[in-house]
Amino acid sequence: TGGSIRQPASFCGVVGMKPTYGSVSRFGLVACASSFDQIGPISKDVTDCALVMNAIIGQDPMDSTSSNTGHPDYTKFLVNDVKGVKIGIPKEFMNANLDEDIRKAFLKAIEILKNLGAECEEFSIPIMEYVIPVYYIVSFAEASSNLGRYDGIRFGHRAKDYTDLEDLYKKSRGEAFGAEVKRRILIGTYVLSSDQYDKYYKKALQARRVISEKFNKAFEKYDIIIGPTSPVTAFRFGEMTDYDVKKYKGDMFTVPANIVGFPAMTVPCGMDKDGFPIGLQFMGKHFNESMLIKAAYTFEQSAEFHKNKPVI
Repeated sequence: TGGSIRQPASFCGVVGMKPTYGSVSRFGLVACASSFDQIGPISKDVTDCALVMNAIIGQDPMDSTSSNTGHPDYTKFLVNDVKGVKIGIPKEFMNANLDEDIRKAFLKAIEILKNLGAECEEFSIPIMEYVIPVYYIVSFAEASSNLGRYDGIRFGHRAKDYTDLEDLYKKSRGEAFGAEVKRRILIGTYVLSSDQYDKYYKKALQARRVISEKFNKAFEKYDIIIGPTSPVTAFRFGEMTDYDVKKYKGDMFTVPANIVGFPAMTVPCGMDKDGFPIGLQFMGKHFNESMLIKAAYTFEQSAEFHKNKPVI
């Protein structure tokens, strides 16, 4: 939805691919935020990712959002070749509040790609400050709508002890949903309310369109955009609370791909001082997963960070 493939993959030192929106069927998926949700693989390496993508991609008549664009055999792009590939590096990613170990790993990854023949260039995309607010406003609104079906009658958990219909709704939803889900539903319902709709939801949709235009414009010049997958490495048990703002800001590098719908994947690019994996994210044009697989494979085979074993 906003990084739930790429961030875990980055934290665990493996590969994760979020395909183009609509390229892989969402039939059978419990909908959270329908215009963001996209199924994709987490794999040991880029080769396995290509194999899984071959198996799952394609149109599905059971999913009205799935696309009939066709796709190549992704294993044919498992070649060492990024010579002449134009790679954009947003300055806003470099200026973000990154852990120092992640900054060093990212800079090293850029040098590796340059040495492999890629043409790396910094550029500015000055709408990044709106990415997180837009994502959470729109996705929470969609979640509040989608999760409304889990009322204990049609879908979901049904409370055993209730007095009337209203009490059944309250207890079923109260017992079934965790604190974070309840929070998202409440915020989503609030921004969709008649007196707040124009102030929050409508403006967020307008900003989403601007963000899409800016990234699509960047892809007219660059084949790939790269950045850290996350500004931090994996959280320790008990380190993050349910309402820690730091946790939400950690989505800043992954949510653009979900807002716009283009493909993105993460590959390991190093370890922090504690031995926790760091991920490098490749983002590409719509339906151009093949370019990402080729670039990620080339980087993987040269750097060999995927062979590192994280601390457990």
